[in-house]
Amino acid sequence: MGWSTARRHDVVEDRAPETPEGDEPIKRRKNGLYPAVSDELTEVMKSGWADTELRDLQPIEQAPYAAKRRAALSARFPGERLVVPAGNLRTRANDTEYPFRAASEYVHLTGDQTQDAVLVLEPNGDGSHDATAYLLPRSSRENGEFWLDGQGELWTGRRHSLTEGEVLLGLPCADVRKVADVLREATGPVRVVRGYDAGIEAALTDKVTAERDAELKEFLSELRLVKDEWEIGELQKACDSTARGFEDVVRVLDKAEATSERYIEGTFFLRARVEGNDVGYGSICAAGPHACTLHWVRNDGPVRPGDLLLLDAGVETHTLYTADVTRTLPVNGTYTDIQRKIYDAVYDAQEAGIAAVRPGAAYRDFHDAAQRVLTERLVEWGLLEGPVERVLELGLQRRWTLHGTGHMLGLDVHDCAAARTETYVNGTLEPGVVLTVEPGLYFQADDLTVPEEYRGIGVRIEDDILVTEDGNRNLSDGLPRRSDEVERWMAALKG
Repeated sequence: MGWSTARRHDVVEDRAPETPEGDEPIKRRKNGLYPAVSDELTEVMKSGWADTELRDLQPIEQAPYAAKRRAALSARFPGERLVVPAGNLRTRANDTEYPFRAASEYVHLTGDQTQDAVLVLEPNGDGSHDATAYLLPRSSRENGEFWLDGQGELWTGRRHSLTEGEVLLGLPCADVRKVADVLREATGPVRVVRGYDAGIEAALTDKVTAERDAELKEFLSELRLVKDEWEIGELQKACDSTARGFEDVVRVLDKAEATSERYIEGTFFLRARVEGNDVGYGSICAAGPHACTLHWVRNDGPVRPGDLLLLDAGVETHTLYTADVTRTLPVNGTYTDIQRKIYDAVYDAQEAGIAAVRPGAAYRDFHDAAQRVLTERLVEWGLLEGPVERVLELGLQRRWTLHGTGHMLGLDVHDCAAARTETYVNGTLEPGVVLTVEPGLYFQADDLTVPEEYRGIGVRIEDDILVTEDGNRNLSDGLPRRSDEVERWMAALKG
């Protein structure tokens, strides 16, 4: 059955049954094939359904960790009502939606991933908060919502009951359809995470300020800077699945040569969907000169023997933690001399960057270390006039290095992005921080300032690095990095 018959809040009939307690009626669908629902059919659909309540559930793994995060949030904003929405479905075209992905702030604080949900922390008299997850309850069988509404359970699948939600999440749950009224009546200071739920923001429009809400967003972003042991385990799962996805790609490079970069994208996506929730971001499957476009996600170009393939991809786990790994591979399994020269320079830069990741180091240290190595090579090759210190001071190497050498990683591929500058790029590393180290060199196909043999070559190597008590651990070391190791690995996979 296609999606065209009924979708979000649409009904397969002309009249719109009233929902309980004065709620808005279920909206009708234009051009439905059935003109009406008879009273007899209405009664037939109400009855004869088994009790499917789940009574043997256990709390989800992250429930105790989420509780600690809520406690930290409560301590930061005593006496204030805090509202964190999960977000709503977004329309892709007409009556079809993009797959729903809950807001990272909400997931981090609850472990829940359901659409339209809202976490509310209500202040109590002792300075702490009472947390409630407002969720969509089971579809009503009494009013026909479960089969008439395009988001009813017969259309989109069973939802957990509120009682089940309480067990799974380890906190009280209530009907989200009532939360806007609750928030409209709220008194005292309120903060909301903006950008995910326009209805919730409208209910709070006269109670919040942009400045106060930005402070809440900053705090929640900084709350994710240091990962707990459960999060580290999820990131390791993401990296392990990603390594298997890269192996899948190498095994089918001959098919990609016969088709396009899309074959590579689809191959990796299959691994992501089988072992996780999705890809954590649009896969970059950039062959040949496309590797010089930093976020090449069209993935519609040719894959040719003799070219390099820059594959930047990450599996997102079922709990929404993502890997972010890049390898630059010779399509035919062997680097040419110029490809190896550029690749090895990037490898040496990455080695220097990874070595600089340790507790107590400045966040910027790994970037500076990698950029210095790349700058030394560019001067050595005669592409830049030294001395190296002058080049670095003026940033001249950036014509070919282009981007920063890494970023925080977690629920978002660019995690903690709203954190204050002083706690992020001007901050200090500590155990539990996870970041990427990803230097690159990119010589555009039309760059007349470099010898012709360089043009159209782009190389990036990226790994996901955990700061440990005594240094660091490469979570993505399941994939080889050194050029000769890459060649042997590819040969073994191709048989």
